[in-house]
Formats: sequence, structure tokens, C-alpha cells
Amino acid sequence: MLDQDQRQQAADLWYRHWRGGTVMPALPEGMRPQTRAEAYAVQALLERRSAAPLFGWKIAATSVAGQRHINADGPLAGRILAEQIVADGASCSLAGNRMRVAEPEFAFRMARDLAPRGAPYALDEVMGAVATLHPAIEVPDSRFADVTTVGAAQLIADNACAHHFLLGPATTAAWRDVDLAAHPVVGTVRGKLERHGTGANVLDDPRLALTWLANELRAHGITLRAAQVVTTGVCVVPLLVEPGDEVTADFGPLGRVAIRFTA
Repeated sequence: MLDQDQRQQAADLWYRHWRGGTVMPALPEGMRPQTRAEAYAVQALLERRSAAPLFGWKIAATSVAGQRHINADGPLAGRILAEQIVADGASCSLAGNRMRVAEPEFAFRMARDLAPRGAPYALDEVMGAVATLHPAIEVPDSRFADVTTVGAAQLIADNACAHHFLLGPATTAAWRDVDLAAHPVVGTVRGKLERHGTGANVLDDPRLALTWLANELRAHGITLRAAQVVTTGVCVVPLLVEPGDEVTADFGPLGRVAIRFTA
């Protein structure tokens, strides 16, 4: 079991690689989390590096194929820092980013806290705590040279590959009446690539993904707070990007967002 010093050493090492745009094969043995609880304890130390309140949360590996690809035993939660937010239509640097993908996602902003408790939260309870739905694009990255070899605990300590995030305006459509599982999403890299997906690619439904996140945090004694945003996972095959590319994520009547990439 990692003690506080070992957790801090792991968080500090990860942060140096993150800021330096460098990678490592794995965390050293003496600071390597073995459980989800240890990994979230390492991840939590990242929050102290931010000057602003936590912006929100991301969910990684929301499909069986994604979990198999990274050898994870289920989805993973990561923190989104306010300093990593990109405005709709703005530019995002790919400097130091080795993944180089853009991921269209459904995102929810919370209206009220969901605090830890003994009983799991039901979907209706979680959705009742939601304020707004937003189109979004995540731009992930990892501090591991090979994300398929390190396992779920280290990937959680890697902040579930959180990096940059674009949150679009809240949709003005009556989204609570929409079947988000069946709702189509189109991701486009201008002039190069177009991919189609639906909300069903995200744990069968973005609302189920949000419920999973609320209960994952609950199980580890973490409150999902009012005003925080949860982005629920990529709903199309991730879009490969390079400097100079412009990506759009079109959610039809629910909204559209765009991002440009620089070196």
C-alpha cells in the first residue's frame, strides 16, 4: 500500500512528464498504485496544482473495445483542470501530445452535488441532478509510452489520459426528450476524414456513463459537485489529427463545436 510520500512522489513524477511533454514506460515500482483507490489518491494530488476549482471529470474506456485495447477492467475517471479548457473555435497546441486524437463527446453540467453515500445512485437520481447538456471535444494524452501495458490503476494515476477539453454551449433543444443512445454524432477532420457514431457507443448511453461516474466517485469518497462538467466518452472512432487540422463535432439539433490544431 502506498503511503502519502509515495503517492506524492508518483504525482510529482507524473506532473513533470506532463508539463515536459515526455513519457515513461511505467511508474517506478515503489510508487506504483495497485488498486483503483490508491490510483485515485495519486490523481487527487493533481488538483492541488490548479489555481481554480476543479472544472470537472472525464470518463475513459467507455466501450468494451476501448477497455480491451488498454487492458482495463472497466471505465476510468479522470479530472479536468480549468487550465486545460479550450474555447469553442479556438486553437489547441499538439506540442508534446503523442496520442493526437480528437474525441466528440456528450457532456453534462451538474446542478447539484452528488455526495458519497452507502447506496448506489440510480440513473433517475443522477439525471435529476443535471443542469445542462453540451456538445464537447476531448483531446486526450498519456504520460506512458504504451497505454496498453500499464493497467487500469496506473492509467487512473495518469489522470485517465485527460489533457485538453473543449466544452460547447449548453444545448437549447429539449434534450431530456431525446434518446441520447440513438442520437447521431458526426466527427469531421476538414478535408480528410468523416466518422459517424451514436451515444450508444458510450456505455450504451451517455446517461448511463454519467451514472457510472457518479457511483465511481461515490465508491471512493468523492463528491461530484454542482457546476462541475462530466464528459462521458468518445462516441465516434477517435479522429486522428495533425497540426493544421480543423475538427468539428456535429450533434445535430443538440449543437456543434469546432477546434483547430497547431504545432
